[in-house]
Amino acid sequence: MNIEVTPNQMSTTTEANLSKKLSGDAYLNELLDKVSADETKGWLRELKDSAASQVRNSSLPNKKNEEWRFTDLSALLKVDFNLETRNFLSLDNTPFTAISETRLVFVNGIFKSELSAIANLPDGVVVSNLASLPDLDGDFVKEYLGQAQGNQEVFTALNTAGINDLALIWLSRNVVVETPIHLVFISAGDKIISQPRCLVVAKTGSEVTLVEEFIHFGDIEKKQEKAVYLNNAVTEIWVDENAGVNHTRVERDGLEAFHIGKTAVTQAGNSRYTCNAINLGGKLSRHNLEIFQTGEQTETTLNGLTIISGNQLSDTHSALALNYPYSNSKQLQKNIIADKAHGVFNGKIFVPKPAQLTDASQLNRNLLLSPQARVDTKPQLEITADNVKCAHGATVSQLEDDEIFYLQSRGINENSARHLLINAFAAEIINRIPVSSLRKNLTKTVNEFY
Repeated sequence: MNIEVTPNQMSTTTEANLSKKLSGDAYLNELLDKVSADETKGWLRELKDSAASQVRNSSLPNKKNEEWRFTDLSALLKVDFNLETRNFLSLDNTPFTAISETRLVFVNGIFKSELSAIANLPDGVVVSNLASLPDLDGDFVKEYLGQAQGNQEVFTALNTAGINDLALIWLSRNVVVETPIHLVFISAGDKIISQPRCLVVAKTGSEVTLVEEFIHFGDIEKKQEKAVYLNNAVTEIWVDENAGVNHTRVERDGLEAFHIGKTAVTQAGNSRYTCNAINLGGKLSRHNLEIFQTGEQTETTLNGLTIISGNQLSDTHSALALNYPYSNSKQLQKNIIADKAHGVFNGKIFVPKPAQLTDASQLNRNLLLSPQARVDTKPQLEITADNVKCAHGATVSQLEDDEIFYLQSRGINENSARHLLINAFAAEIINRIPVSSLRKNLTKTVNEFY
């Protein structure tokens, strides 16, 4: 199914496309030179050099690529980014609300111990940045870092080529972490490149709730609340046998920012993974969510909510590869789109012949709040197994006049009625987030929208 609301404007000449591609490749190499220039040694240097080689043999995606045909990166080529390491923040002016006593905070990719807090963790849990690990040369990290499928995708490889630090969460066998772990990645300043990296390893029988938040904080002296910057984030999550990870990802980048995010999840047999992806910020944002099943009887739940307005573009691409039998997956992606904003959803579920008795469902629901709002949606099932229960669909709608009239007839004014209906649409996703303080914060954001 491919539903396109408003005509797709993609006509360019062959000569112009060739010129764009060449300039895009040069621009990509320029970005690579900026992020990979450091003195890293050992196995990490080898990993970074391999990723850099992959980037140099790749091209910056453009609208001729099927996976990027609705997401135009040409505006990115106009910005001359740099690496910014100044400390913009103190404990008195942090832009985030702490939702847990356990958190790691990074500013422009640099770990900030004075803003972080690690307390009351059970034995067998490591919450740390890379530089603080006791054994950097051992197999503790290198067995997993950069090893997830899909690591050769150009933006993922660019992130790997520039790794200097990362947020690490490691759970030993049968360890249950009762309180959420909060990871905060802050971009501060203008024309900067920020490349957050996160590695989560949940060993057999372990359980954790993770909140990952991407936010912006302008330079107070220069009044850069609407700074232009690139946030290229990668999170790798390994869920071992009978382990469970509940992951909430909140993207609140600045309204002039470019956000390219990858979440790569590897699920072993009998494991459970839930992703609650909330997309709010960015002039252009894209989240690539990829799930790779390596054992049977997995449970995967994907909840997504995108709320955009103005001229924002938000693109969610998900791919769920179910290679073993008896798996269960549910995906619900909701988009609220106002003004001239553009939402994109492309969800793929692969069910090959070995994946018998799979139960997979996928639904994308879109609420357009203005005549100029646009969505391109493509839920997609590829099934060769013959004994499965699978379904997919998409809906595009506006606020119904009769629903607004009904609420007005009950004494609610038109503006309040509209907000009530928008809140109800978003609440189905927000209420699935397991952290109450974050639910309240996001509900407030929805109340203030449009």
